[in-house]
Amino acid sequence: MRNILNTTAACLVVCAVPAAHAAVIGTMQPAEAVTEARLAGVADLAPQEREAWLAYLARSREQMAADKAALAAERAGAIALAGTRAEAEPVPAAPPHAQGGDGGMPLRRPAAWYGTPEARRVAANIVSFQTPAGGWGKNVDRTGPARLRGQSYVADAGWSYVGTIDNNATTSELRFLARVQAQASGAPGDGYRAAILKGMRYLLNAQYPNGGYPQVYPLAGGYHDAITFNDNAMAAVVELLADVGGGQGDYAFVPGAVAGEVRAAAGKAIRLILSTQVVAGGVRTGWCQQHDALTLAPAGARNFEPVSLTSAESAHLLMLLMRQPAPEPEAVAAVHAGAAWLERSALRGMEWSAATPQAGRQLKAGPGAGPLWSRLYDIPTMKPIFGDRDRSIHDDVNDLSAERRNGYAWYGTGPAAALALYASWSRSHPMPASP
Repeated sequence: MRNILNTTAACLVVCAVPAAHAAVIGTMQPAEAVTEARLAGVADLAPQEREAWLAYLARSREQMAADKAALAAERAGAIALAGTRAEAEPVPAAPPHAQGGDGGMPLRRPAAWYGTPEARRVAANIVSFQTPAGGWGKNVDRTGPARLRGQSYVADAGWSYVGTIDNNATTSELRFLARVQAQASGAPGDGYRAAILKGMRYLLNAQYPNGGYPQVYPLAGGYHDAITFNDNAMAAVVELLADVGGGQGDYAFVPGAVAGEVRAAAGKAIRLILSTQVVAGGVRTGWCQQHDALTLAPAGARNFEPVSLTSAESAHLLMLLMRQPAPEPEAVAAVHAGAAWLERSALRGMEWSAATPQAGRQLKAGPGAGPLWSRLYDIPTMKPIFGDRDRSIHDDVNDLSAERRNGYAWYGTGPAAALALYASWSRSHPMPASP
């Protein structure tokens, strides 16, 4: 796997601004879509790799067309029915939007609960909203009624995130169905098991040839095509692949051949994670929220998420690597380096809290406070950076618009859990000797 990350290129326009204390230090550049034209510009792809990417793009387009055609056919049938039955509704309303939380799919209840009518009602909703490709949209309340013919797959009634791993979509649905099917042996659970296998095929199809995962599949373009670590999207997929590939517990029903494919996909994803760890100044550090699917270089995400190292997602990836049963030397070295970067980037004596209800959250001195981590760090300087809706990049969180300053987790304590795990893990996994 190529490791071609270049911190000089990765810093984009931020590095061109010399002012040390300027309120605005650059402009965010969004990630590029994966296209044949871009593929043609990647010179160091082997012919076999290039063919794999071209085939992937073709399959993605075909699946998108098939998904849209299936919904259009349903709606055409509903309209025809409306012509003969006055009470028929041509296009049902969109499903209810989930109001945060687990979307109605709790995953930590006692095993017996998943055999209750309540759990099976949620499972029926999940199965009904599975897309033709095999995935699910995000932010839908799964406690609602099952999908009606012609109804949108997502809560916004449009064609957005129709099949995604964002916000734990698809992985949560699959895990919930697995718990329900474990309490429904025989014919009552066959529909759930079929949906799980279809969903696993979706995840296998969505994986890029290099092992990464886009945020949305079939591909939707823009930053959605980048390899997405943001909000632990890809990590959640890899964790699920590992569980399914193990063929134990809730996943004991998975056929051996499928489990083998899933294990191979998980291994490929781990290798991709190792390949995308950012090297800055000759030292391995952490990861970005997104990496370009073709070049693996750090990439921007939403308008307020510029190219940067991310503490929260890096910490989660380190925990994922530490939980590997038999990590390769490269993975062990990656964890040691990533943990060292988290230690260096921790802030102490500062707190992130609301000064007043009117002022909202601000970073301020707090004697004895910490450790605290910025969500995003500029790669060349390793200093915290912050983005706003207008794509401006700032070096002071207090300079952001009130909406963005209060509407995003700019600081957090989450990496402390990774360092706590590292403290025990490192005792049995010493740094490998240099070759």
